[in-house]
Amino acid sequence: MEKPIGIFDSGMGGLTVLAELRRTLPDEDFIYLGDTARVPYGSRSARTVERYSLEVADYLMQQGVKMLVIACNTATAHAYKSLRQKLPVPVVGVIEPGVAALLRATKNRRVGIIGTRSTIRSGSYEQALKAHDPELSVFSKACPLFVPLIEEGWMDKKITALVIEEYLSEMVREEIDSIVLGCTHYPLLRPAIQKIYPDLQLIDSSVEVARSVARELLERKLQHIEKRERGKLRILLTDVTDQLRQLEQLFLGMTVEHLEEVQIDPHA
Repeated sequence: MEKPIGIFDSGMGGLTVLAELRRTLPDEDFIYLGDTARVPYGSRSARTVERYSLEVADYLMQQGVKMLVIACNTATAHAYKSLRQKLPVPVVGVIEPGVAALLRATKNRRVGIIGTRSTIRSGSYEQALKAHDPELSVFSKACPLFVPLIEEGWMDKKITALVIEEYLSEMVREEIDSIVLGCTHYPLLRPAIQKIYPDLQLIDSSVEVARSVARELLERKLQHIEKRERGKLRILLTDVTDQLRQLEQLFLGMTVEHLEEVQIDPHA
């Protein structure tokens, strides 16, 4: 099908998911929408996150997308069910793919989850994990300082290593063997975490989401028919600042020639 896949996040972190999707599905066209005027979702109430997500999804539907990818753990936690019910296209979130990968990775059935306060507070990962394996031991931790450290580009700083140990040491003492990076920013900390805890299995949801999208396209016969080296890409933001230009390179690994600033009308 010659329509684009829509992706959204509260900000730029979802570009890690977009980058993996483009690697996995080079023939596909993508429209990414970062709700940067209202970032972060992670500190908002569940009701507000759901409302924002529905407004962003409506905007992407107006762009003619054939599928919606929620590249945001907080939005997946609070709006996935509503979006599945209300939208006429398939919807893929980041939680179930991450859960499936975590269940495959663990050997001792003691696992960890890290994410924003809102994602952890929602209990979405725990509920999904327990639905698959009620006997699983699950340990969760909100890590609010990770995002600002990443956005400062401080992945290799001593302070970042100290913060990682502060957040994860207790879970590691509980003998977890696998942990899901429950925020789209967190994969950028993978090398730093792995350096401190080399035996810990780190689950990057972006890889699993790309696999889920590929399967969904195949099953629903929605793939782009024409084979090509690279599909089209549009990046839409609800607010464009100089800092976002820097983050674009950090998260996507490339510079986009044109960022489109758009306004979302909740009454449209």
